[in-house]
Amino acid sequence: MARTTRERVKSFINNRWLVFVAAMWIQSCAGIGYLFGSISPVIKSSLNYNQKQLSRLGVAKDLGDSVGFLAGTLSEILPLWAALLVGSLQNLVGYGWVWLIVTGRAPILPLWAMCILIFVGNNGETYFNTATLVSGVQNFPKSRGPVVGILKGFAGLGGAILSQVYTMIHSSDRASLIFMVAVAPSVVVVPLMFFIRPVGGHRQIRSSDATSFTIIYAVCILLAAYLMAVMLVEDFIDLSHSIITAFTIVLFAILLVPIFIPIATSCFTASTNPCDTLEEPLVGNQQSQDPGQSTTPDHGPELILSEVEDEKPKEVDLLPALERHKRIAQLQAKLMQAAAKGAVRVKRRRGPHRGEDFTLTQALVKADFWLIFFSLLLGSGSGLTVIDNLGQMSQSLGYDNTHVFVSMISIWNFLGRIGGGYFSELIVRDYAYPRPVAIAVAQLVMSVGHIFFAYGWPGAMHIGTLLIGLGYGAHWAIVPATASELFGLKKFGALYNFLTLANPAGSLVFSGLIASSIYDREAERQAQGSLFNPDDVLRCRGSICYFLTSLIMSGFCLIAAALSMILVQRTKSVYTNLYGKTRS
Repeated sequence: MARTTRERVKSFINNRWLVFVAAMWIQSCAGIGYLFGSISPVIKSSLNYNQKQLSRLGVAKDLGDSVGFLAGTLSEILPLWAALLVGSLQNLVGYGWVWLIVTGRAPILPLWAMCILIFVGNNGETYFNTATLVSGVQNFPKSRGPVVGILKGFAGLGGAILSQVYTMIHSSDRASLIFMVAVAPSVVVVPLMFFIRPVGGHRQIRSSDATSFTIIYAVCILLAAYLMAVMLVEDFIDLSHSIITAFTIVLFAILLVPIFIPIATSCFTASTNPCDTLEEPLVGNQQSQDPGQSTTPDHGPELILSEVEDEKPKEVDLLPALERHKRIAQLQAKLMQAAAKGAVRVKRRRGPHRGEDFTLTQALVKADFWLIFFSLLLGSGSGLTVIDNLGQMSQSLGYDNTHVFVSMISIWNFLGRIGGGYFSELIVRDYAYPRPVAIAVAQLVMSVGHIFFAYGWPGAMHIGTLLIGLGYGAHWAIVPATASELFGLKKFGALYNFLTLANPAGSLVFSGLIASSIYDREAERQAQGSLFNPDDVLRCRGSICYFLTSLIMSGFCLIAAALSMILVQRTKSVYTNLYGKTRS
């Protein structure tokens, strides 16, 4: 009995589902940037900032959330728990110092120093994202879409979860929210950081995995629906503190449900036939078995048979997987014989091919990488512009209760990440078709959403928020999974953090240059000859405020979809090799 108990405990600790659940909880603290709109008023009033100064802090926050080179580098040279610890310390120091300044416990610093503090504090998110995603794709190499979608989805919900906790605390000190933003991630991350690690997930594939993912998806949908309902009820009804506390307790109960998956799988597999576990090779290592690649037995570098890899007849790719591998193996054998006789020359490897492990430097010279980057810049950049300007957009269309749309787009963003990961996985699993086609669909959905914002039809804010939230969220489930498939898992942290730069770059172009300029121009035109007060001079009213901006962003989303489809055409053979074997 004691031996069985020890086996079960060991199985539980090394269970990849335990790592995944711990990563979900950590990601719930990776959305602190979404709370900036809630903490910025107290910063503005306490430090006597104007709106322009406050917007600079917002830019520093966005950069901190996206510049993850250090997080990617440290995740490669340090254990993942150490990277998480660095991130939690950055978050604590950055936002903790801001809290000390706002409450008068520390001297006021210049604006540039405050920007650095906000940058450092929010940059802690990049460590949480990197560590959890790296462990997720390594432990679930055959389920990257759902794993990335769920983890990024919890990051999107982090702001809503922390807001509910703050509502329960019911503090009269408005600066206490900054304190919670500084402390809460460390309270969650530090106890869980040692669980975040690769545990040989490819050796833990079980027949029950589909059921486990179904349970996780059900919890995610329930969590999103519950938070939406609670936010609406608390907004329209004056509730007692005991009821708000009960709502929060139920929220934590829902968050705890997934822990029963590793408990159940550990107890089940410890006492049943081990044949229930199906060991499969890591996707990232399959290339060593792919045709067109040869390694000399005990000496010499790895060689690429370029005549097989790059010049094989196109009709070979159209054959069934088994027949295709036979044909390529025959070509490879003939070529090796010819090479041995000196009839042809075998090229040395000059770099990895698609689907193998790339370094960031190697990826930066590949057209596929830049297709992903610019497609993400145009697609997610336009979505982030809507998120950042949603308050003014709703006000221009006559809505006073703007934070309702902010909460709604957070929920749709979460569901977009969950749904994007799920449906893109169906595409590659059932059809071995390139995952980027799901990105193209998301960008077409966003293009329609921008049209609704442009014309301001009845219900446009609700429908536009739905479409933009779903499309924007889907990007952050599909793109990381795509990058790991095309450029490997070994340097995934660095690759992912470079791609995230597309988000603030797109926002800078769309929001900082296009949207703000057009909005100010229309506001000034409306103010000419009007009876507006001086304070209202730059307030624009009507759908005209964002008409041209939304049409421009809709057009760029169409261009982004075209770039994604080019990537689809270029990577068909990669996905056939990665996933075609499982279908044949």
